[in-house]
Amino acid sequence: MTIANGGDNLGVYIPLFAGDASMVPFYAGVFGVLTALWCFAGYLLVQNRMVGARIRRHGHVALPFVLIALGLWILADARVLLA
Repeated sequence: MTIANGGDNLGVYIPLFAGDASMVPFYAGVFGVLTALWCFAGYLLVQNRMVGARIRRHGHVALPFVLIALGLWILADARVLLA
């Protein structure tokens, strides 16, 4: 699984970075800003009075199911599961 995932990344990023190497700092900057925004959104969600306590209490149990459901949804959307 890890090798296949890494191969996908190589297949996308090598042509992207080789096309115009001067854009690599821009891509890294966009990645950094968007990662910071996602982290900040997660922080705000956990600090929310209505859902924060539930997330902190039950999040470690729910997370594996959420990730598995997300993976199955992506596979189903890509029509991989129909083969």
